[in-house]
Amino acid sequence: MTRRLDALVALAAPVVLVLAVAAVGSQLNPVRQLEFGDALVSVAIVVALYVFVGNSGVLSFGHISFVAVGAYLSGILTLGAEQKNLILPTMFGILRHTQTSTAVSLAIAAAAGALFALVAGIPLMRLSGLPAGIATFAVLGITTNIISYWDKIGPGVTALALVPTNGIWTLMVGALIAIVVAFVYQRSPSGRKLRATREDPQAAQASGIQVHRQRLYAFVISGALAGLAGGLLVHELGSITTSQVSVELTFTTLAMLVVGGVSSLSGAVLGALLISGLNSFLADAEQGVNIGFQLTLPTGTRLVTIGAVMALVLILRPSGITGGREVRLPRRWREARASGEVGSGG
Repeated sequence: MTRRLDALVALAAPVVLVLAVAAVGSQLNPVRQLEFGDALVSVAIVVALYVFVGNSGVLSFGHISFVAVGAYLSGILTLGAEQKNLILPTMFGILRHTQTSTAVSLAIAAAAGALFALVAGIPLMRLSGLPAGIATFAVLGITTNIISYWDKIGPGVTALALVPTNGIWTLMVGALIAIVVAFVYQRSPSGRKLRATREDPQAAQASGIQVHRQRLYAFVISGALAGLAGGLLVHELGSITTSQVSVELTFTTLAMLVVGGVSSLSGAVLGALLISGLNSFLADAEQGVNIGFQLTLPTGTRLVTIGAVMALVLILRPSGITGGREVRLPRRWREARASGEVGSGG
């Protein structure tokens, strides 16, 4: 019973955080709502990253590729025929003539992210350490260049605009879906096997666990969640460019995961929300913000500060704010319940 309660608390903690952010954000003006929406989208992206990196211990710089694919595909599918003929006249016919609802486009974005992750992951999941990181970064570079210069699948270097937008509650639901999927996966037999390979790959392989297969499963699931997050991103902003789903977003989301705690779902959510808040404040400060006095920071301060925070966390607390652990019942409650269970059993 104590284990079930621990599991319930571990899931409830990130869910409550997301619900609170959505509830507070919905009461604010449109500009602030956009910032809170950014935080919820960041949660979805970082949770997707956690599913693979947190459970496998293998660093990936390529997950924003799946975000980009999901964003462009979901955005394009929700545009009307007239809009596509205006801004996407050279696109493949199947994309130019197909229009879906936002919900359907998000599901297709998730499926596309999973398929892309499967194709890329079959060869890449045999790698570990630095080679794996470099290879996934190469996938990001290839994806960005294809989207930027192949006008058969998108608008190229110009923005994909006129995309229907959704409110903060839709973003909340998307973030909650990512959290629930990540939670179910990490407690599944496959998730437990993958964490065993993270702790000791040789011992796990010797015990019969197929390392490549387990990593591939996680990579595909995280790719699906990243594709979903990309769809949420484009429907939050109403437009997207390749610069928004490239190296800067990769760096920022990795910082969120590191700060919160790489091996903790609660850490992924907490890190995403904290760094999103810091990111929004610093972005405002670069334009000038009044905090009792006028604060104007130099352009670029935002990324420098986030990098410094990540470095500081790695030095002082390498396991992140949460220590890589999930939220659990207080120790006294656990001991009291354990004593009660032993007593009733006796």
